[in-house]
Amino acid sequence: MFFTIRSVTIGQDGQSAWPGAPLNLPLSSVNTTILVLSSVTCQMGVFKAEAGKVGRDGGLLNFRRWGLREWYVLSFLMGAWFVAGQGFEYYNLVTKDGLTFSSSAYGSIFYLATGFHGLHVCGGLVAFLFILGRTYAAKRWTHEQATSAIVVSYYWHFVDIVWIGLFSAVYLLD
Repeated sequence: MFFTIRSVTIGQDGQSAWPGAPLNLPLSSVNTTILVLSSVTCQMGVFKAEAGKVGRDGGLLNFRRWGLREWYVLSFLMGAWFVAGQGFEYYNLVTKDGLTFSSSAYGSIFYLATGFHGLHVCGGLVAFLFILGRTYAAKRWTHEQATSAIVVSYYWHFVDIVWIGLFSAVYLLD
């Protein structure tokens, strides 16, 4: 969608009328790094889920003794930070630069692509909360609950991979 609309958007002078926007590359780069690292913390939680270790058995700062809960809480916080960072960028684009969904084809595509991705990240955050809730509700940790944690991690990793492609297309390509 991004490349198609860009290729057919022609101005009155016959040149490309693709307006672009002053995107915040440093903020988005930090956000991308945080989101990618959240896949690492999510996978650490999966390793703990597979081992049957739900909670930590050491001090809070001793991350080597963390269980699934601590790793998934950290993944949740990192994902929430990403969503907040995207919201901050949206706010600046709308208020300072006037880029809205209806202001241009670029605005429509930018908000559609990044917005749908953001909704999927929010879905992953809800899934983390469900898994965390199950760790407290279950009387004992079973293979089925570990499988649920693994499925959530697959979703989370996929959302991260999609973002890397979106970030590359929207923020890095001219």
